[in-house]
Amino acid sequence: MLLRREKAGPARIVKAVEQLLALQAQVPRPPHVALWSRLQKFDREHLLKALHTRALVRGTMMRGTLHIMSAKDFLAFRSALQPSLTAGMRSIVGKGPIPSIDTLITAGRSAFGRKARPFADVRAALQSRFPDAHERMMGYAVRMQLPLVQVPVEGEAWGFPPDSDFALAEHWLKTKVGPGAGLGSLIVRYLAAFGPASTADIQSFLGIRGVAEVLAPIRDKLLTFQDERGREVLDLPKAPRPGADVDAPVRFLPEYDSLILAHADRSRIVDEVHRKALVTKNLIVPATLLIDGRVAGTWKIERKRAAATLNLTPFVAIPKAARAAIEEEGDALLRFVEPDAVTFAVR
Repeated sequence: MLLRREKAGPARIVKAVEQLLALQAQVPRPPHVALWSRLQKFDREHLLKALHTRALVRGTMMRGTLHIMSAKDFLAFRSALQPSLTAGMRSIVGKGPIPSIDTLITAGRSAFGRKARPFADVRAALQSRFPDAHERMMGYAVRMQLPLVQVPVEGEAWGFPPDSDFALAEHWLKTKVGPGAGLGSLIVRYLAAFGPASTADIQSFLGIRGVAEVLAPIRDKLLTFQDERGREVLDLPKAPRPGADVDAPVRFLPEYDSLILAHADRSRIVDEVHRKALVTKNLIVPATLLIDGRVAGTWKIERKRAAATLNLTPFVAIPKAARAAIEEEGDALLRFVEPDAVTFAVR
């Protein structure tokens, strides 16, 4: 949806999110900007309404990070990701001073009950029950083991406060999280959003292991290609594969955008000399500027009183032909993110 903005009013927001599989959402604002860059006349209320009606949910999914995805997809794929979430959890918790996982899951369910609660309250309840155990490790284990969603708050500009309450997914969605569709179906959905892709790409984005084994039963339903380096990449037979001569317009992507995170091989969207700038030492993925489909720099919005400024840090010299489009798109972005500002500038 970056070659041209697609039509998607309030009724189609869920389909748009499903087309991207999920939007990484450990920070509340980026999913809104991600959709604004891909959809015509997108309004933040479109996304907020879908979250409040529970058609979309914000929960822990791929790579143990928060994502916004449709409730349908959350229920379909949450169980498939549990082994990878458990493995990631054990690598951090190790043999730390905590009760058994089964004991913690039972205690965690009891701590939540049928209500949404701040996670600090859940950790306090666990600490009260297991005073000799490590509070943070227990909390992390419960967060990775129990299917949880964060509850949106009315009046919050981007839907969620920094300390959003959590709820058991089965209570929020009024549906038990069952076995679901399995990893094979999840990989097919990944390819629908981000193919052609290699097994390394799939593993990197979904955070799963044993991709080759999971692919084996469905390989005959996929197309196989070689990339410029001779590596095998896979795609769905009917997926669009635009040629290199297709015009790609200027776009501003938010922090943690799926385009940046979807592939282990980021040379497809950024020159190698600039690749390291896309992930900082503290694992922040900055907001980026695309020119002709490739990352040409990063951006931040600065707000001082009534003035909103979009500050660009280019990696390369900005082509003259792109300057007008950057200023037009940047001005529109500023007005979307800071609607109550009085003056707007792109620098």
